[in-house]
Amino acid sequence: FIDLPSPANISSWWNFGSLLGVCVVAQIVTGLFLAMHYTADTSLAFSSIAHICRDVNNGWLLRNLHANGASFFFICIYFHIGRGLYYGSYLYKETWNIGVILLFLVMATAFVGYVLPWGQMSFWGATVITNLLSAA
Repeated sequence: FIDLPSPANISSWWNFGSLLGVCVVAQIVTGLFLAMHYTADTSLAFSSIAHICRDVNNGWLLRNLHANGASFFFICIYFHIGRGLYYGSYLYKETWNIGVILLFLVMATAFVGYVLPWGQMSFWGATVITNLLSAA
C-alpha cells in the first residue's frame, strides 16, 4: 500500500457527499424514464401514474426506485448537514450559505415531485404547504 497524506479527522461520515451525488444521478435517470410516460394534466396525472405502474414494463420498479431514492437522498442530506455541523463546516460562510441555498432548492424540487402524481396525498400536501407559505 502507498501511504498518502489524509486529513486527521477523516471518517465514514465524509461519504455522504458522494452518496448524494449517486442519489442525484439515480433520481435524474429514473425521473427521465418516468417523464416519458407521465401526462402533465391535472385530470390525467393520476391515471398516467397508474398506467406507469400497471402497463409500462418495470414501471412499478422505476416509480418505487424514484420515490424511495428521494427518501434516501434526504436521509443522506441530513447526515451530510449533521457532519458539517459536527466538524464546524459552518465557519466557511460562503460554502455553508451555498449549501443552505441548495437545501432550499432541493426541498422545493421535492415538493414539486410530491405534487406531480396529483392524488389525494399530493392535493392535501400542496394545500397544506401553500397555506403555510401564504400565512407567513
